[in-house]
Amino acid sequence: MVKRFIDIIVSAGALIVLAPLFLVIALFIKLDDGGPVFFRQLRWGLKGRKITVLKFRSMRKEACDPSGIQQTVKGDSRLTGIGAVLRKTNIDELPQLLNVLRGDMSLVGPRCHAINMRAAGRLYEELVPDYHHRHIMRPGITGLAQTRGWRGPTARPLQARARIACDIYYVKNFSLLLDLKILFKTLVIELRGGTGF
Repeated sequence: MVKRFIDIIVSAGALIVLAPLFLVIALFIKLDDGGPVFFRQLRWGLKGRKITVLKFRSMRKEACDPSGIQQTVKGDSRLTGIGAVLRKTNIDELPQLLNVLRGDMSLVGPRCHAINMRAAGRLYEELVPDYHHRHIMRPGITGLAQTRGWRGPTARPLQARARIACDIYYVKNFSLLLDLKILFKTLVIELRGGTGF
């Protein structure tokens, strides 16, 4: 209950403060190629429910992949000019504050994956038997795996298993103190230039 209360207060406050930035970003996206401002993707949510996650669109409108099969890689040719900046700074993730406010997501938790997301060419649930254990909690905008460097496309089974191991550790050892540590480390990483691409 306390975690949810914090999510509501922080996400609502952040959305109010960031509203001018959202408008500027929306304008730049529209000026870039005239396509939609937001990218919507179906992902795994709490208890395995399917949720629609919002992001600022960073790819050309005809090149977006809502299925999640084709993951973004460094130097991805599908990125728009403004999209490359949004992804590098992870600003493309900010609309997920709306997901947090409406209860689909939390500020901190296992990062939600697209339904068909693959690792080393295989579905995560095929590669990692206890994969769905991570869905006991709401997915987060940031998570333990991301602060440990496990983000982006996973080309090897070991990478996928390490990422899910972090997620399951978080679920089993959740505390508000751990959330604060993850939020602080995320902030430090972003201030140092981030890990987006």
